[in-house]
Amino acid sequence: MLQTVIRPMRPEEYPQLEDFLYEAVFVPQGQEAPPRSILSEPALQVYVQGFGTEPHDHCFVADAGTGPIGAVWVRIMDDYGHVDDETPSFALSLYPAYRGQGVGRKLMDTMLTHLKGLGYKKASLAVQKANYAQKLYRAVGFKTIDENDEEYIMVCDLSAI
Repeated sequence: MLQTVIRPMRPEEYPQLEDFLYEAVFVPQGQEAPPRSILSEPALQVYVQGFGTEPHDHCFVADAGTGPIGAVWVRIMDDYGHVDDETPSFALSLYPAYRGQGVGRKLMDTMLTHLKGLGYKKASLAVQKANYAQKLYRAVGFKTIDENDEEYIMVCDLSAI
């Protein structure tokens, strides 16, 4: 496994969340990545705009010694995985060179433990059905509670972790 330190993201690093958000946009195999301008869409801006200004904004990064290579962040927002106004929604992203090495699992475990310690009851996310990351989400305790044509809406009961 890649040697990384999982730590809270520093406020001066918050602008890097836009890079991680872009990397989090799922691109099915064989398709071209969308232009970075997609990040200006309101449905994606809810993940990063003003991050760190709300009490339910939490972020951890994986640092391999050269700065963040991955991030997991949550906030209570009206996003694709929104279930209610008490449940933080997840975003997880790793730069491509660091995927498949256990870093995402470490980030997820850290955030879930953090949220449980803060007294949250559950956490949610949305994942496209074709996205291999759903396997990780199930492994750390997320269960599908709803779905549409493209995505699963998943919730993790934090009392179970």
